[in-house]
Amino acid sequence: MSTQPKKFTIHEDWTVVILGFIIIGISLFIFLPEVPVFSWSNTTDLTTKVFDFKNLKILFIQFIYLISIGTFGAFLIGKSVKYFLFTFPIVYFLTLIALILAGNSAIKSINLEAVIFSLIIGLAIGNFFKLPDWFRSALSTEVFVKIGLVLLGTSVIFSDILKAGSLGLIQALIVVLSVWYFAFWLCKKLKVDDELTMMISSAVSICGVSAAIATSGAIKGDSKKLSYVISIVLVTAIPMMIFMPIIAKYFNFPEEVTGAWLGGSIDTSGAVVASGTLVGETALKISTIVKFSQNVLLGIAAFAISVYWTYTHNKSGEALESKPTLNVIWERFPKFVIGFIAASVVFSFFITSETRDEVKDSLKNLQGLWFALAFTSIGLETNFKDLLQNNSKKPLIAFLIAQLFNIIITLIIAFLLFSK
Repeated sequence: MSTQPKKFTIHEDWTVVILGFIIIGISLFIFLPEVPVFSWSNTTDLTTKVFDFKNLKILFIQFIYLISIGTFGAFLIGKSVKYFLFTFPIVYFLTLIALILAGNSAIKSINLEAVIFSLIIGLAIGNFFKLPDWFRSALSTEVFVKIGLVLLGTSVIFSDILKAGSLGLIQALIVVLSVWYFAFWLCKKLKVDDELTMMISSAVSICGVSAAIATSGAIKGDSKKLSYVISIVLVTAIPMMIFMPIIAKYFNFPEEVTGAWLGGSIDTSGAVVASGTLVGETALKISTIVKFSQNVLLGIAAFAISVYWTYTHNKSGEALESKPTLNVIWERFPKFVIGFIAASVVFSFFITSETRDEVKDSLKNLQGLWFALAFTSIGLETNFKDLLQNNSKKPLIAFLIAQLFNIIITLIIAFLLFSK
């Protein structure tokens, strides 16, 4: 009796680390992808800048680059390469539409990020058209977003964080611990299920989408629940990044305080930068460093959550009767966080500032692209009917109350630490 040989595969998280460092290595030593132009104000700009032959060539090279990395990843994980090659061009094309929409000057003036449009486009198609099951299964949402997280590590430079003194780190620690515990306690009071409780607590207290994904990886969470939390984070980030700077200006908050408030409250890094820009250069600097401080805590938080979850749950979600071994803890630990930390360490201590300056725009562009591709995929695979069946009102209420607590406590701490 013949048996088929076991197919060679690598764990998804390790695959992401490999792909992330392949991208970093290529950027440092082989080929630095150019950053395409998406900025435009009118149809003339759209024709002469975005749809210019040179820019279209950059976009085509970028497409070949991304699909090559993604195909290699699909092969390593053991997913269907054929289906990936069919779905990725569609996801990429839809993502380009989102990037072009976000590049419009009028859209930029109200600080709407490309990932918002990626999600909206994906949701519109995913909910108004019935997509084949094989198409949804071929989407590589977690791979895309985890690659983006590994690349995010290249921008988390420890020396930049320390320039703000210890205040940014102190605020990050106080906010993360207090808001996480409050959100956790609130979710338990509202009887939100354990997986959503962990993802909501991390998302609202640390760094939004990135923290939700890291937590989902640590607890092996349900992808539909993760999509639900990501949708809440992105939707609530829009009014926060618009109205918080308005509130700060109305009450004449010092720029240092405003920056610390924005960086500690708003859940996405892009929205923090956008809102900080509305206030001023000092606010932008402080808000970015505070957000970086919270990003640094992402790896530590993911490890702590994986240990906690392992000690309280088994794979089926039931309570464990005995303490797990170190092997079980290691099995649950989200390995892509190692890539995030390693990238941060490499770019903090082993790469010269000149080299960082040379590659940062290209790597930031690639990071944003992987995130945008991920959010397009999230939209395509998310069906509101499925989400509404999961008793979604209580998690939404818990998130909104926890976010309000986050805004208030962060403002108080910002005044205590940053007001002169």
